[in-house]
Amino acid sequence: MISENGETIGMIAGGGQFPLLIADAARKQGVRIVAVAHHDETEPLLSDKVDEIVWIKLGQLGHLIKAFKKNGVRNALMAGTITKKRMFENIRPDLKGLAILSRLAIFHDDDILRAVTKELAKEGVEIISSIRFLPELIAPEGCLTARRPTKAEREDVDFGWKVAKELGRLDIGQSVVVRKKTVLALEAIDGTDATILRGGRLAREKAIVVKVSKPNQDLRFDVPCVGLETIKVMSKVKGAVLAVEAGYTLLFDKKEMIAEADRENISMISISMS
Repeated sequence: MISENGETIGMIAGGGQFPLLIADAARKQGVRIVAVAHHDETEPLLSDKVDEIVWIKLGQLGHLIKAFKKNGVRNALMAGTITKKRMFENIRPDLKGLAILSRLAIFHDDDILRAVTKELAKEGVEIISSIRFLPELIAPEGCLTARRPTKAEREDVDFGWKVAKELGRLDIGQSVVVRKKTVLALEAIDGTDATILRGGRLAREKAIVVKVSKPNQDLRFDVPCVGLETIKVMSKVKGAVLAVEAGYTLLFDKKEMIAEADRENISMISISMS
């Protein structure tokens, strides 16, 4: 496809549906997309939705920069997930990637992403917001389901919110599972779904799941997201409430997600406590 408006955007693509959705939205706007995708993470289908695609292994920053410069990319976005456990399995940094990692004292998500962003800026590539093409995915404020949280459930949400924000401040994770003002699970390297399963099994039923942005969240990367699969995982452990942060959370498959939550009698609320 030839770009209708002459604009080229780079995409650093991880896993999940977000890169695919962005590619579709960008194509509708006549924007040319040059994607750098990750082996064993990015959906192969992305190849059919972008104008150029280069496949790399996790950590090959030099290859990424070369691909962008070759295709005239001046602005790029980050989209999709990288399975954190792969940091101990499949990372294959090239010389540029090794140089970045050697300068980091702690391998926190934000530290790595900011270091990559800074390195890209040196090469003339600016990282822009990942939600530029899909602002409608951002969670609006309010109760999104038929059932509202009970007073006790809302108190648990408030409690979990404080814990989740502290977890985010430490750049460990963004989700917590609580019940009766007791922390049952904290998100770490295993991700949100595994956290819900761990905490939900301890709760036995009526677990409260809270997912928030990190303090001073940079919407250019690592935006919290939930979707239909989140509700399905909650239903496996008879979860009661999913609370997310309005304005800072992506909702995938929103209609299907809400319909499933209603079927399972799960309350879903999007709130702001800033």
